[in-house]
Amino acid sequence: MPDRADRILVADDEANLRKVLGALLRREGYQVDGVADGAEALARLERESFSAVISDLRMPGVGGMALLKQIVARWPETPVIIITAHGTVDTAVEALKAGAFDFITKPYDQAELTKVVAKAIATRALASRETTGMAAPEDRGRFGLIGTSPAMRKVFEIVEKVASTPSTVLITGESGTGKELIAKALHEHSLRARKPFIKVNCAAIPDTLIESELFGYERGAFTGAVTSKPGRFELAHEGTLFLDEIGEVSTEMQVKLLRVIQEAEFERVGGVSTRRVDVRLITATNRDLAKEVERGAFREDLYYRLNVVPVRLPSLRERIEDIPLLVEHILEKYSKRLGKQVERLSDDALALLKRYGWPGNIRELENVLERTLLFCDRRVIEAEDLPPEIHGRAVEPAGEVTAPPPGVTGLKDAVRLATERLEREMIERALAETGGNVTRAARMLEISRKSLQIKMKELGLREES
Repeated sequence: MPDRADRILVADDEANLRKVLGALLRREGYQVDGVADGAEALARLERESFSAVISDLRMPGVGGMALLKQIVARWPETPVIIITAHGTVDTAVEALKAGAFDFITKPYDQAELTKVVAKAIATRALASRETTGMAAPEDRGRFGLIGTSPAMRKVFEIVEKVASTPSTVLITGESGTGKELIAKALHEHSLRARKPFIKVNCAAIPDTLIESELFGYERGAFTGAVTSKPGRFELAHEGTLFLDEIGEVSTEMQVKLLRVIQEAEFERVGGVSTRRVDVRLITATNRDLAKEVERGAFREDLYYRLNVVPVRLPSLRERIEDIPLLVEHILEKYSKRLGKQVERLSDDALALLKRYGWPGNIRELENVLERTLLFCDRRVIEAEDLPPEIHGRAVEPAGEVTAPPPGVTGLKDAVRLATERLEREMIERALAETGGNVTRAARMLEISRKSLQIKMKELGLREES
């Protein structure tokens, strides 16, 4: 059983019910504390932090409804699950309107109760990540991915909607776009978050070994099989199995995958007994599987089984507006790791990154910036500090070509002046619309507050605070 920091407070005036409920939740890996009434629960909440509260509705003194209202008012981040033997539709509606996470009647189904608790805690964790530091959606991104562009916001919305469902997800996108991060986010924000998350890179396993890796094998199944070994499907039981590079799997193996997806059962290599598993399947590929189906390299029936919920991650060149945020994040990360004091990129250097094609996507961007940091001895990275390939493979963005300002003949000067003029106009407009509130203006401009302060100082709009 995994060791968990999640603590649950159970408030019920019946000692036996507290004991039974506590035993059930401890088997699931939670830490559980019990109190006999609402007043005692409030006293504990004053002193300690809990991941969730489960409260009986009718208790002497401070009852469940009064406790619920106090928690919603004073600790709104703590989910409250009401459980009672006196449940009616009206009571349930009243509790939910008052802010209860869910309402369960006695006698309760143990599986249902544990699912509700898991979902409540996962929701609390998600809300906590969204309201603190770097993970704020209006600041840098979500789910471990950096980006606030429309393309990334669409991805985040899909993850939010499908994470808690059992639906199979197919993640597509070029190499280096962050497909594994999306798979991990889907698992961590699902009801299976406390169960295993098993990753398999199908491209890294030879065709002769892929079956035994996925389904396991029995002793004596082949030369060298001196013991039995469970496969990845068994290891992921009740959790999530992530099959990366699913497009690399042979057509013979595709047939066996189709069976386990449809029937939730399989046999180990060399085995005769059928094993059943409960697994949420997430797959990823950088191939166009629809085209692979057309040319007969991928089974059509398997494709439709996998493509229940498609999530397409955009390439970096499709969301160049996210490059400043990504650069800021990567500079912070590698400056600490390499012991450098680099603060930012110059406007020319940033413009050059935005014009580059990025065939390796974010992974390539990280490599370029890490290499640049290694050889940079100043606080601001200039365009000439970037590797030669960035200069040689720049791609100019499409758009209307305008004449340079009078007296400006160099392309670099023209780009710099046009960029400064546009930045000044947008920042001044955002500050005007927010009454000079830098934090709100940064959100409107979809950049971090720190980046806005630096840019305002450069443009002489306000001294950096």
